[in-house]
Amino acid sequence: MKKIIFATAIAVMGFINSQAQLSFSLNLGTQPAWGPTGYDRADYYYIPDIDAYYDISRRMYVYRNGRRWITARSLPPRYRNADLYHMHKVVINNDRDPWMHHDRYYKEYHGYAGRRDQEAIRDSRDRKYWQNPGNMHHREWQHEHGNHRYDNDMHNNNNHRYDNRGNGYGHDNDHGHGRH
Repeated sequence: MKKIIFATAIAVMGFINSQAQLSFSLNLGTQPAWGPTGYDRADYYYIPDIDAYYDISRRMYVYRNGRRWITARSLPPRYRNADLYHMHKVVINNDRDPWMHHDRYYKEYHGYAGRRDQEAIRDSRDRKYWQNPGNMHHREWQHEHGNHRYDNDMHNNNNHRYDNRGNGYGHDNDHGHGRH
């Protein structure tokens, strides 16, 4: 009997541990709509076209201003025409403050500047991305998951924040990447 209880306890602890790791490693709903598909988890994006980073958990851009790295909710006016939905993004995980290792990331990934080969979360038809408020199917996902109240303000604000081409400042400027 003790062996059964012990085995059950180990199985339950293993299940709880796997669930904790799963919930930690997935952040599809918090990635910006302009983020690339194909990643269940992303901590940062390096954007070679503008030589800047995006911190997903903080929803902040990190870019150079002279020799200093600046953190801001929006990109500066010099990036006002940046269309993040169509720029290549490099997913960076397990490196806190990747801009502190910028020489390495620049050397390895700057050659991706100008590539338009990623699908944006916004445009994905893959059901796993529907939970993202910026995805075109988010309303269906809410309905399927029992959330029949559709928050138009939240949806409109997210779309405005994510699709800010031509403005470049004053909002979150999450211009992303989409189909080529």
